[in-house]
Amino acid sequence: MKYGGNTSCIEVEAGGYRFCMDAGTGIRSFGASFMKDGMTSSHLLLTHTHWDHINGFPFFVPAYNPACSIHIMAGHLKSRGDEGIQDILSHQMHNPMFPVPLEAMQAKLRFEDFDAGDSFDLGHGITVKTAPLNHPNGATGYRIEHGGAAICYVTDTEHVPGKLDQNILGLIDGADLVIYDATYTEEEFPAKVGWGHSTWNEGMKLCREAGVKRQAIFHHDPEHDDDFMDNLAIEAEKAWEGNFVCREGMELVVE
Repeated sequence: MKYGGNTSCIEVEAGGYRFCMDAGTGIRSFGASFMKDGMTSSHLLLTHTHWDHINGFPFFVPAYNPACSIHIMAGHLKSRGDEGIQDILSHQMHNPMFPVPLEAMQAKLRFEDFDAGDSFDLGHGITVKTAPLNHPNGATGYRIEHGGAAICYVTDTEHVPGKLDQNILGLIDGADLVIYDATYTEEEFPAKVGWGHSTWNEGMKLCREAGVKRQAIFHHDPEHDDDFMDNLAIEAEKAWEGNFVCREGMELVVE
């Protein structure tokens, strides 16, 4: 209740432009503010398509508004050569799993598959760099650059103990903020190898090696209740002043 129960969705504002990364249930709130503030266009950058990262998409109100334009991008499917991001998002809205199909969305939807490792611009002076992550079925990490500042979104990745991930190090080098997958504790991790997640301790090692200023501890295990998370936050902040735990609704300014 204290740290938040929605699944993954991060909103970013840069150069006056607002967009989001991942479409977990948290995207409902982004959709509400999108409509309230009179926005008409945005991007949706997906790390991957496991259900907790896309299950808010059918409830994203702007997608049903013909006055809106949404550019949806994913970097883990193109190399597979079978289904792209449009197919995956459509499948989860097929009968009997959802009452209305993707075709009910009247917004101007553009679906784009790219290769993790590509770079591109969103306009408004925003540059996006990407890297592949170690996760079952693949995932993509993002680096967002604007006005000399950089934030990175690195969730759903599994580390190899004793070996820093070079893909991540290259992506986060010198970043102001890294939002990192810290689902498990060091004690829990050995029993979860193969599940595709990491620890705040590993994120801290990566951040310190790459000269990152701050690590946002993200993607909390639902079994970790508020008391557990309070204690984890204390431990992490003692270990490094750059560590802090994400909470739902938290707003950060990076300059």
